[in-house]
Amino acid sequence: MQVNQVLDVKGLACPMPIVRTKKAMNALESGQVLEVQTTDKGALADLTAWSAAAGHTLLEHKDEANILTFYIKKA
Repeated sequence: MQVNQVLDVKGLACPMPIVRTKKAMNALESGQVLEVQTTDKGALADLTAWSAAAGHTLLEHKDEANILTFYIKKA
């Protein structure tokens, strides 16, 4: 998978991961992929719901060493 931008929001609590993700997505072009790295456990539900509501595609997410990583494709 080709990642166009990596967003590190580790250590930030809700709602900052969503706020920063939205800002980063606005800077991308349609079809580009954003990798979001966070330690906020609530981000699993939040980013999944936000991606769907915004029309973006959550390609994959993983949880390794207490870091959640999301790959979101811009609509």
